[in-house]
Amino acid sequence: MSDYKLGLEYALQEDQNDELKTYRSQFHIPKDKQGNPWIYMTGNSLGLQPKQTKAYVNQELEDWANFGVEGHLEAKNPWLTYHEFLTESMAKVVGAKPIEVIVMNTLTANLHFMMVSFYKPTKTRYKILIESDAFPSDKYAVESQLRHHGFDDKEGLVLWKPRKGKELLNYEDLESILEEHGNDIALIMIGGVNYYTGQFFDLKRITELGHKHGCNVGFDCAHGAGNVALNLHDSGADFAVWCTYKYLNSGPGSLAGCFIHERHAHNKDLNRFTGWWSHNKQTRFNMRDEFDQLPGAEGWQLSNPPILSMAAIKASLDMFNEVGIDKLITKSKKLTGYFEFLLNQLGEDSIKIITPINPNERGCQLSIQVKNADKTLHNKLTEIGIISDWREPDVIRCAPVPLYNSFEDVFRLVEKLKAILNG
Repeated sequence: MSDYKLGLEYALQEDQNDELKTYRSQFHIPKDKQGNPWIYMTGNSLGLQPKQTKAYVNQELEDWANFGVEGHLEAKNPWLTYHEFLTESMAKVVGAKPIEVIVMNTLTANLHFMMVSFYKPTKTRYKILIESDAFPSDKYAVESQLRHHGFDDKEGLVLWKPRKGKELLNYEDLESILEEHGNDIALIMIGGVNYYTGQFFDLKRITELGHKHGCNVGFDCAHGAGNVALNLHDSGADFAVWCTYKYLNSGPGSLAGCFIHERHAHNKDLNRFTGWWSHNKQTRFNMRDEFDQLPGAEGWQLSNPPILSMAAIKASLDMFNEVGIDKLITKSKKLTGYFEFLLNQLGEDSIKIITPINPNERGCQLSIQVKNADKTLHNKLTEIGIISDWREPDVIRCAPVPLYNSFEDVFRLVEKLKAILNG
């Protein structure tokens, strides 16, 4: 946007005009030892706690105390069907149909369960394609799948790399890889938003390209869910996984989400690991019946869900449902654009934003590369109450989250960064 302005007055005016401004007060903002609120820019790593989360969790603790096992049916939110309370809201967040979404397990566990179904190697088609700088856990997971199936975990991995001297990935390079190696690749598994650069990939384009070459396609949307318009159903992807503790603010290590496209919803021939929670709900407790698989994403569940974690997710999703992902993204683009504008105004040759310039190719995270900097710079920011995160070798990641970050936050962050660089 060209109408951004310098000065604190502009930031305060934007905050005053922000239709989502009241949501900031609905979060706990951590404070320093002097009682000053942090400028918290790491929602891309761990989102802040909504104030209503405690009441949601306490409700389940009270029902557990008052009902014991009968809480499965008698609790205010009966535990037996608790995961169903999350499905519709989560589907809206990721752009999917309710039959395609389930909250279960944790992120990398879900990735493995998806690969049980969608990584189907043969002697000639067994390779897995990932981005070269994928999140380490994704890389470890796919390498272990290759080993599990008896393949070499280095030779079986195909890396989509940026061009020399570049940080961002190029779709033409992906097309070239698939033209050359497509017949060898069984699965494409890409991070929907790259954790390091913040590049938001065109999921539909990648999926269509992969399917054209006979590959199954999945995405790790940990840095995308609650941050960008994923439109998972329309992407046509076979599966996607994501966590809920970053932009979805559900607490450290909370449960994860899973998407399986509806074209697979009734395919009982798909290989999968199963448990009693993927069995027909009507006969689940008959115990001695043969396995009768549920349709849709529910059919990938294994165990009865941890209710306390789901309560925290429900607290956050109720807020997302109230706001709507479209309004969040509108504010996110404006707030991140303002952040970019102020960084560019610094006129520092030492600062480079490696995240895409196009607002449609990123979420709210900006990855800032600082020439000749080491972690000392990040530590100095932390000492003065700016909570960002550092990624080796020289990147500071900052994510102004639209639910609880303000234009004033962004202004003060850049002012403090300027003072350190000029100091």
